[in-house]
Amino acid sequence: MMQKIHISYLCTMKQAIKQHWKVAVLDMYEGVPNEGMRCIREILRNYGAAHGLQLEVQEYEVRQQQLVPDLSYDIYLSTGGPGSPLESEGSRWEEAYFGFVQALLEWNEREAAKKPMLFICHSFQLMCRYFGLGTVCERKSPAFGVFPVHRTGEGQAEDTFRYLPDPFYIVDSRQWQVIAPQPERLEALGAEVLAIEKERPHVPLERAVMAIRFNEHFLGAQFHPEADAAGMHKYLQQEEKKHHVISRYGEEKYTSILEQLADPEKIMLTHQQFIPTFLDDVIFGS
Repeated sequence: MMQKIHISYLCTMKQAIKQHWKVAVLDMYEGVPNEGMRCIREILRNYGAAHGLQLEVQEYEVRQQQLVPDLSYDIYLSTGGPGSPLESEGSRWEEAYFGFVQALLEWNEREAAKKPMLFICHSFQLMCRYFGLGTVCERKSPAFGVFPVHRTGEGQAEDTFRYLPDPFYIVDSRQWQVIAPQPERLEALGAEVLAIEKERPHVPLERAVMAIRFNEHFLGAQFHPEADAAGMHKYLQQEEKKHHVISRYGEEKYTSILEQLADPEKIMLTHQQFIPTFLDDVIFGS
């Protein structure tokens, strides 16, 4: 269901070129209860408040209702979501989704006013398949927890990462992954791999690609930059969730996740800096 949220504030910290911005959020959660949408709504609301901007936000339920936005928005965010990024190939919703993406690509090629888009987790995996940038496959075992992400050489120069350390820490919750990036396809598109999974010398598996700049205006992350530590901590305190994590990953892993969530230099920092910096670069210029 499309939902409209209107946010208006009086005070300002920076001077934007304009005060009113239209933001489209493409909801890929297929009706599954999640923390991602709450976090994205809060980030946008808090960002508007901090900068005295009027953000007009509309949400589009993509997978159940085949809803996609038009090209009248200034900024687009496409969320994570459940399930396989391969099984939807040829579905009606995916055709609508990729049709919109292609229309946005063409807009950015011909129009002076560019329209950036951020792709998160499931959306990132779909885009890697769409562009043929790597192998999209199921993981040997699901990733869940707080993990370091390491920048590549190109990632060192990425503006969106400028307030984050190397490595920076992310919330990861993936059954699927993108591995084996294709250099020829990356070069043909002008795309760059920005970050990769932590190195595990004892595990003979290729590291996953964790962030790609698809082009000057499209950025993707194979993790959840919107995740907030307080919300995840509350989520993991629920008896059902606590039991699930401990039974699957062990009590030591559960305790470690809670400890890392309390570290202000880890998930708190990524939550505070990643999407807000992306918005800064769009609204105020890098």
